[in-house]
Amino acid sequence: MAYRDPENEERHVGARDLTRWESPPGRFLVGLVRSVAQWIGPRWTLLLLLVIGGGVAAGLTLASAEVYEAVAENEGIATLDEPALDAAIDLRSPWLNAAATAFTHLGGPLGMPILAVLATIGLTLVRRSITPLILMTAAAGGSLLMTVIGKNAIGRLRPDTVLAVPPFEISPSFPSGHTLNAVVIAGVVAYLLVLRQHRKRTRALTVTAAVVFAFLMGLTRVYLGHHWLTDVAVAWTLGIAWLAVVITIHRLLLTLRERRRDAA
Repeated sequence: MAYRDPENEERHVGARDLTRWESPPGRFLVGLVRSVAQWIGPRWTLLLLLVIGGGVAAGLTLASAEVYEAVAENEGIATLDEPALDAAIDLRSPWLNAAATAFTHLGGPLGMPILAVLATIGLTLVRRSITPLILMTAAAGGSLLMTVIGKNAIGRLRPDTVLAVPPFEISPSFPSGHTLNAVVIAGVVAYLLVLRQHRKRTRALTVTAAVVFAFLMGLTRVYLGHHWLTDVAVAWTLGIAWLAVVITIHRLLLTLRERRRDAA
């Protein structure tokens, strides 16, 4: 059996080398990070990247809050909220309510941390690397920050409990924390799995499973009357944006490590 270098596998998704940056902005970013790493060292560079990433997360959330308020005042996408809730109410049935409630608990304050911890432990042991721990911690921390900032910035009320399926929730509605966390956690797990999967079909199934999980998590929040459609839509976009930031930071670290090995 041919020997596979774990570090070499980690930097590839199929035939694509994650340490190779084709676009001019990407090469500029790599050059900038390399210069910083030569000045303060790779570990402090990692910390700096995480801090900057957290700032990006906060900025994205505040920007989304401003956009939402502007759109809501002009009765844009927010006009879809009540029709979406009405459609969800029409679809409800006892068995579907029970299934949606059970599923949405996976994205709650108890279910999602358990899933994240189990996935992190499993990936860390299988990969024999702390990369899953670092990425999951950074991703979950940013997701929590975005949820808290968004809810405090808007303070939007949830749909009336008369229109919701119990158990009811009392925290602000915007954005949907269940949906945001589902996008980020499922996305990080899928990304880490894809890095070690060699078949295109397997990678496609992994990504599809993550997308379906996050998509259904958002839909169940609207179906149960726990969130408005715009709460979920913004959570999807914020989650994808933050996931892109986390993956970019990981790619930069892989690139720094590879350039250091080449130099050595």
